[in-house]
Amino acid sequence: MPATHSLKLVILGRDGVINEFREGHVTAPEEWVPVPGALEAVARLNHAGWHVVVATNQSGIGRGMIDMSAVNAVHAHMNRELQLVGGRIDAVFLCPHTPEEDCACRKPKPGMPLDIGRRYGIDLAQVPMVGDTARDLIAAADAGCEPHLVRSGRAATLPPEALQALQTQVPAARVHASLAAFVDHLLQRDHQPDSAVGALGA
Repeated sequence: MPATHSLKLVILGRDGVINEFREGHVTAPEEWVPVPGALEAVARLNHAGWHVVVATNQSGIGRGMIDMSAVNAVHAHMNRELQLVGGRIDAVFLCPHTPEEDCACRKPKPGMPLDIGRRYGIDLAQVPMVGDTARDLIAAADAGCEPHLVRSGRAATLPPEALQALQTQVPAARVHASLAAFVDHLLQRDHQPDSAVGALGA
C-alpha cells in the first residue's frame, strides 16, 4: 500500500500515558487505572478525525507474569472505559519479549512504530508518537515519527537536568504535562496547518 498523508494517526504508549504506571505490570483489569483526563483526551482526538493506536512493551508476558488472555482482558477493559467517554483505540501493538531476548520490536528499537507504518501505509513523519520514557522517544525518532514526551508517568519525577539531557538526546522531542496537554497542542496545530512547528514545553 503506498504511503499516504490523508490518514491522521497518533501512536500512544500505554502505561504512564493512558493509564497510571504500575510497578510490577498491570496484570488484571482492576489494576488498570486511567491517568486523569487521558480517556477524554483520546476521545477528543477521535472526534477531531485522528485514529489512535497503542504501542506498548509488555515484557511481563515473556517473564511469565501475565498471559495473553489477561492482557486481552486488560485491553477490553480499557476499550470499555474509553467507550463511556466516546473514545476508541483502533489497535494495540505490543512487544511480549524480555530485554534479554534482544528483539526488534521492544522500544527503544523502532520495530513497533515501523510495523504500524507498514500496516497503515502511512508516512511516519506525519505521525506523532507519545510516551513517558526516553526509550519511547528514541523509538519514535528512529522510526521517523514525531517524538512527544508526557510527564504523567515515569517522566513525572525527572529533575530538570535529566529532562534537558533527554531533550539533548532526542532534539526533536516535545514535552507536555500530560496526554491532555499533548492533545491541546496537536489540535491547536491541526487548525494552523501552515504554521511552523517548534519545541513545546508544557
